[in-house]
Amino acid sequence: MRLPSAVYRIYERRLAASLVTGRLPRHVGVILDGNRRWARSFGETAATGHRRGADKISEFLGWAEDCGIEVATLWMLSTDNLGRSAAELDDLLDIIEDAVCGLADSRRWRLRVVGRLDLLPERTAVALREAAERTEGIRGMVVNVAIGYGGRMEIADAVRAYLREQAGTGITIAELAETIDVDDIAEHLYTAGQPDPELVIRTSGEQRIGGFLMWQSVHSELYFCEAYWPGFRRVDFLRALRDFTRRERRLGR
Repeated sequence: MRLPSAVYRIYERRLAASLVTGRLPRHVGVILDGNRRWARSFGETAATGHRRGADKISEFLGWAEDCGIEVATLWMLSTDNLGRSAAELDDLLDIIEDAVCGLADSRRWRLRVVGRLDLLPERTAVALREAAERTEGIRGMVVNVAIGYGGRMEIADAVRAYLREQAGTGITIAELAETIDVDDIAEHLYTAGQPDPELVIRTSGEQRIGGFLMWQSVHSELYFCEAYWPGFRRVDFLRALRDFTRRERRLGR
């Protein structure tokens, strides 16, 4: 049952007012899931669902910015997604490219593309890099767009980057094995220098993180929302934040 719009707005305002500002997360990660299922529920094509999902991104970032979130990481395309049919993947890459370029052109947020762009068509990879470069001087919220991203791949890339860095120092593999620690790997992750996500949200009702920010999310609070990503509302986001502020974060202790 849908609430009348006036009642809905009142409820939304009360939710926002209930949030304790000092307890809100600095970094929120979101798994943008359910575009295709949303489309199927309306008898539409997968491409329609992906477009509606892309349209939701700037709206969500505005909500996050209003709440003082400093970093948002959005999982837009996984390495597993690269195995989809050529037709769907071509549509999806075009939609992602348009969405990221649109975010850059808005001049509101600083974009960083995280993932294996070498696995994407060169035209797409170049467009994504150039979009991120256009936002380098922006001091707003940092937005990581995870494209061609996989958590295991990120950790493997971090280890490789560390080994390459050490290759010219004369240290042996045996010596590296004795000295490498978690900080060495963390410094070579795609999100190096950023706070880890305190809150990870997944839409569509699926209750798993599927390899999203595997290293960084070790102490993240997880929130699973039934809404498909294109139907995700500000009230859903505020509920996730309210739930986060009410949890006792033990951080492994």
